[in-house]
Amino acid sequence: MSDPRINDRIRVPEVRLVGPAGEQVGIVRVEDALRLARESDLDLVEVAPNAKPPVAKLMDFGKYKYEAAVKARESRKNQTNTVLKEVRFRLKIDTHDYETKVGHAKRFLGAGDKVKAMIQFRGREQQRPEMGVRLLERFANDVAEVGAVESSPRVDGRNMVMVVGPLKNKAEAKAEARRQKQRDEAKAENERKAKDKIDTSSAAPVTQSIGDAFPAELRERAGQAEEPVQQPAPEPEVQEPAPAPEVPETAQAAAPEPEVVEPAVTEPEVAEPEAPEVVETPEPEVAEAPEVVEAPAPKASPKPPAPKAPAPKAPAAAPKAPRPGPKPGAKPGPQA
Repeated sequence: MSDPRINDRIRVPEVRLVGPAGEQVGIVRVEDALRLARESDLDLVEVAPNAKPPVAKLMDFGKYKYEAAVKARESRKNQTNTVLKEVRFRLKIDTHDYETKVGHAKRFLGAGDKVKAMIQFRGREQQRPEMGVRLLERFANDVAEVGAVESSPRVDGRNMVMVVGPLKNKAEAKAEARRQKQRDEAKAENERKAKDKIDTSSAAPVTQSIGDAFPAELRERAGQAEEPVQQPAPEPEVQEPAPAPEVPETAQAAAPEPEVVEPAVTEPEVAEPEAPEVVETPEPEVAEAPEVVEAPAPKASPKPPAPKAPAPKAPAAAPKAPRPGPKPGAKPGPQA
């Protein structure tokens, strides 16, 4: 199909002008129609050249050509090329073979093609045409959901023929096949997404603590491990160092006793028997008793009395003065 004449190619004195929206303008001169086309920035297209006068329309010629190409493409797509498929039977066909033939016929009819069912007679079978009619009627009933009988059974030489046409034309059958394919693909895609989807319904809520992300069993074990660590915590709060200084006081109180013993040791010349008695009376074992008390206390507590022991030795000289008092009394005894 050749392109229509447009603008200056229109060689007639006047045309029946149609506006861009399809309104009828009337019969006008070609010069006036071209002027209106230039003012509207459109083309003057001759759409009906055989009319008297020819019909011209104001339109966009590029858009017109595009729409015409789309229509031609759609018409070619919907064009039906029906093919006649042939299915052959024997009068004494087996049940399985018959079902196979019916399956082929349904597939052909579903694709939009016609099916020609043919029964071949041999020998005396030609004398029983009614058996062929019954077989073809059975065949027509089995394919009734996808096809309809277009020509009833008829005898053609040694054969009997019947034509079954599809209920849908080829274009509709193709469209239905495309839609079915799309549905199958969509279903498969949904199933794939359902398998890939992660179930987050049982997931733990997001919190600010990292410990909340651990399982409950691990948190319980951690709590049990923390309990023995927390038990010794209150012991330092009692501050047991308080009794510790008391122990050194007792040690200091006992310390003078050995200091008293020391001056007695300085007088071995006066009375030797008294010196061992004085050593026994201070009971040095009592001084050892605080050591047993010092065992629970920190070892630092017994250290302070050790350096203090030499300090009292200086005042120990003072008690020596009163003791010489009785000594002079003892000396005159032997003189008398």
